[in-house]
Amino acid sequence: MSVRARLTLCAWAATLAAATALLPLVDGFSWLLQAAAVLGVQGALGTALRRVPAPRWSIILAQAVLALLMLTFLFVRESAVAGFLPGPSAFEHFGTLLVQGGDDVSQYAIPAPVTDGIRLMLVGGVLLVGLLVDVLAVSYRAAAPAGLPLLALYSVAAGLSGDGDGRWLWFLCAAGGYLVLLLAEGRERLTRWGTVFGEPPPPGAPGATARVRRASPVRTGHRIGVAALGLALLVPLTLPALGTGLLDSDGRGTGGRSDGGNTVTAVNPLVALQDSLNQPENRTVLTYQTDAEDVSDLYLRIVALDEFDGEAWRPSQRRITDVPQTLPAPPGLSPAVDREVVTTRIAAADWYEQSWLPMPYPARRVAVDGRWRFEPEGRTLVGDGGQTTADARYEVQSLAVRPTAEQLANAPRPPEGLLSEYTEVPDDLPGVVLERALAVTAGADNDYERAVALQDWFARGGGFTYDTEVTAGTGSEAIVRFLEQKEGFCIHFSFSMAAMARSLGIPARVAVGFTPGVTAPDGSRLVGLQDAHAWPELYFEGVGWTRFEPTPARGTTPEYAVPSLPEPGATDEPDLPRPEESDEPSPGPEAQEDCPPGLGGCEEEQGAAGASDGFPWDTVRFVALVAALALVVGALLLSPLLWRASVRRRRSGGDALASWQELLDAGWDVGIPPDESATPRQSAVRLVRVGRLDGPAEAAVHRLADAVERALYAPVPGDVPAGGHTADVELARAGLRAAAPRRTRLRATLLPRSTVRVVWAGSERWAALTEAHRAFWSRTAGSLRALLQRG
Repeated sequence: MSVRARLTLCAWAATLAAATALLPLVDGFSWLLQAAAVLGVQGALGTALRRVPAPRWSIILAQAVLALLMLTFLFVRESAVAGFLPGPSAFEHFGTLLVQGGDDVSQYAIPAPVTDGIRLMLVGGVLLVGLLVDVLAVSYRAAAPAGLPLLALYSVAAGLSGDGDGRWLWFLCAAGGYLVLLLAEGRERLTRWGTVFGEPPPPGAPGATARVRRASPVRTGHRIGVAALGLALLVPLTLPALGTGLLDSDGRGTGGRSDGGNTVTAVNPLVALQDSLNQPENRTVLTYQTDAEDVSDLYLRIVALDEFDGEAWRPSQRRITDVPQTLPAPPGLSPAVDREVVTTRIAAADWYEQSWLPMPYPARRVAVDGRWRFEPEGRTLVGDGGQTTADARYEVQSLAVRPTAEQLANAPRPPEGLLSEYTEVPDDLPGVVLERALAVTAGADNDYERAVALQDWFARGGGFTYDTEVTAGTGSEAIVRFLEQKEGFCIHFSFSMAAMARSLGIPARVAVGFTPGVTAPDGSRLVGLQDAHAWPELYFEGVGWTRFEPTPARGTTPEYAVPSLPEPGATDEPDLPRPEESDEPSPGPEAQEDCPPGLGGCEEEQGAAGASDGFPWDTVRFVALVAALALVVGALLLSPLLWRASVRRRRSGGDALASWQELLDAGWDVGIPPDESATPRQSAVRLVRVGRLDGPAEAAVHRLADAVERALYAPVPGDVPAGGHTADVELARAGLRAAAPRRTRLRATLLPRSTVRVVWAGSERWAALTEAHRAFWSRTAGSLRALLQRG
């Protein structure tokens, strides 16, 4: 295998090793196999073209074109010409997938499902990083800077995934790949200088002392590797974890999305809830008007979190449908329970963008424009195809359910399917949760009394304090810490009560949304960021999902949750029907009511499909602009390094004058500027003295000076050694870098001083152009004057 082929293989392995850091972000690893395949094809093309050999720019261009063709075939073949040639339709399809992928990244909880948009971002991103690594490490023989794109890939992945038990494993994978690349590049350089291992030559023999200096590039590579790996450890600590922004202060929200499919996938909408509660300004999110006589129970619910895996509460994946004209009857609600139909007209702020539609629970009808779909289990509306709440105007007809304490206390056993799903707790849930729940509810005779006991313990009797500055945690450890420290805010209270209720066998979930807000001077209600809230919902057969309020100083406790409990010996018969009394739930009295005004009439279709907003060109242009700016900035940052590597490569193997010029520039890079007035011998003495060179490096400098003197002044130049003077230049350069301070070496690599020659050359060309321009106009003016004089 050739040297460049080995470097290409190492670059491929290093990129894949760094890409493993992305595995915790998504569910599944098939995308990584796909990325490995396309990376292999891209690297194989580069290896083949380098054997021709072809110009470097043509190799890079060919690899980029091949990458585009492969991405076209994999992701948008139905929009491409012949299945792999991208055209306008293919690029439009790429834009759509990228927009959807960006939405998915901001909305899905980790690990997110690998949607088409996310897969394109993963495979395309790894392919781009692989191309950069290949260009730097193989084309330009600069393996150390090739760690920058690898570091960026790992840092982004680590920053998005946040803290995790397996984070060190992915770091070691990325670090190992980078070190393999450094070692391969260092070994390749040493092979050009002769034997690396073996017995040292006898004293006085050629190269007797060179063996020590030959190893210095490897040591330098190790130092660079250690520095880069240290940055890889520190940079992710400064990056924020992935926020989903349900209640972000800038208005960017989240929700599930269906993208035209039939499911809505889990999201994590609680990341920014604490930030919203701590906003100094209670910025208005929603404005509404309602005909409800009592608005204290009119919570605007966004989404229900019904899945608890020990790390977080999140909504599970559910089937979704078009929004029916009349929503199905709420699960478990009996006709015997008192209820009132309430109509609420809501207006969302134009900056408030999230995919779940806030509305009272349980909604009966919803009149809203746009592309919305219905999730029956949580009775929520979720945006489809990028639909958000920004500047939405909608009307909700909901039920104000008013169960009595007796109805809740005498509730029948829930259905087995619902009971098993909503009482599930993780196997590793600490035993203290159940122990504390049993202690708090000791003496309660039924689930209702247990629920009220839990609520009162959190809200009043348990000694808990409401504090929004406490670290927001959602997993089992956070619940245990909250039960011990007794300080937190609505997230801690609702999550802990729901987990304790489930441990007692009571179906429970957590709802997220807003409290009713405050009254405006015009009689409407204003809901702000600081009204963001989370509360537990417990299920009671015959009543359905029922709100409780364990958070002190927040919201209102429902009337049914502060009852006069029946005496232990009471024998009142429950007025709720038993499951065996009816095979089908009664439709309830509201099913026969006339359609209220403003809902468009019963005969109109009110599905979720609305007028298409068209292709999001603004978003595509924004993404393209950001990508272009990133490429320009990256090119500017790397241009000195790449120019210097290109010049070094052109001078390699050249005559004595080119080698001497390279040596002077190498000294300049480490802080020894050249003296144009000095002779080669004087310059050599100065390089040795200032650069603190000795042994083989000193001898190499003097050999180059002698070769330059012979080339300039001798009648017959001396013989040029095989391969030119490259070995002496590299030996002297390694000695200069080894003697220089660490900061100087880093600057010599990333921002070499000798690149100022580009500015000088540009100034000289500009001066020459200006002089030629001036001479042209001078001649023209002289010719015109001569013609006028003759005329």
